[in-house]
Amino acid sequence: MNQLCTDIGYQSLVKYGEQLCGDHVDVVEQEDGSIVIVLADGLGSGVKACILSTLTSKIISTMMAASMGLEDCVQTIVATLPVCSVRQVAYSTFTIIRISPNAEAEVIQYDNPKVIFLRHGKHVELPCTTMELSGKTVYSSKLQLREGDVFIAMSDGCIHAGVGMSLNFGWERKEIIDFVEMMYGVGFTAKTLSTIILDECNRLYGGKPGDDTTVCCVRLRHREPMNLMIGPPANPDDVKRMMSLFFAKQGKHIVCGGTTSTLAAEFLGKPVELSLDYFDPEIPPTAIIEGVDLVTEGVVTINRVLTYAKSYLADNECYKDWSYKKDGASQIARLLFEEATDINFFVGRAVNPAHQNPSLPINFNIKMQLVKELTDCLKQMGKRIKVSYF
Repeated sequence: MNQLCTDIGYQSLVKYGEQLCGDHVDVVEQEDGSIVIVLADGLGSGVKACILSTLTSKIISTMMAASMGLEDCVQTIVATLPVCSVRQVAYSTFTIIRISPNAEAEVIQYDNPKVIFLRHGKHVELPCTTMELSGKTVYSSKLQLREGDVFIAMSDGCIHAGVGMSLNFGWERKEIIDFVEMMYGVGFTAKTLSTIILDECNRLYGGKPGDDTTVCCVRLRHREPMNLMIGPPANPDDVKRMMSLFFAKQGKHIVCGGTTSTLAAEFLGKPVELSLDYFDPEIPPTAIIEGVDLVTEGVVTINRVLTYAKSYLADNECYKDWSYKKDGASQIARLLFEEATDINFFVGRAVNPAHQNPSLPINFNIKMQLVKELTDCLKQMGKRIKVSYF
């Protein structure tokens, strides 16, 4: 698993007319490095469903974070959950996916739609064993993972999408499988794939979801290092050391800022080729330095990247903006959000007097705060972050 990592992304639709989602997803990392993902679906919708699903996912994830066995966790939660006296079904259903450091996956399913598993872009049925816990049937699967494997867990709002509207029987599992197999080859991140599936559910619902709907995607991918440098060092004597360390790192190299790019060009002995193409009127144009993968302006560009990062963690609404545009902020967003898994930040502490101008259209007066917020967002995306200050 040293060269492999898990890419996790999830997204939810709230039932039309409700303010709270009755589904909940929790992701926790255990002491041994295992990743546990829990998707819980509370019965009905609204406040009660929200409380039940949150309670279910929190109990399971907390117990597993304490290194309790999966069966013990499941038995506890199944025994704890009440059963609706009218419908005779559990007040909350759940799906658990645990990825261990040796790339073994364990999947536990209780009354949620069956997890879809893709290998080499094609659907493969998970090998299941049945467990009877507290009189309830729970399905368990174990398998060794390979690079490119994808799990898609969902609440029943997905398979009910379009019932009585665009589809007679909803979006059936076979149709969802065909849909995700078609999308696999594009190489979408887990977050983007979950967003695309959810957008299709919303379309089938006619923009008015008849149930809380959640999609959680887990993708096993190869680690991809990335390096970003912004700002010159506070001490001019540290320029050579900062540049040497930056360009010695494996992976792509992004240089942000006019002064920083000039110093990088001098270090490499290459000219800076400026561009006058304004792909976005609010984002300064990029430049070209041989030996650098991307050269952009500094604070204004990174501030837009931060905006995109916050959107990515929320509703991913800005994806349609940065996913294809050629401006510097969009290119950085694609590199950091979609391509990178391990990101090294090289941050110079030199103060640029222009950034202290309160009339500038940026949200932060201090470059350090901007970098901190961006790295915090990237950590929430599951990226490994290292920040070095100079």
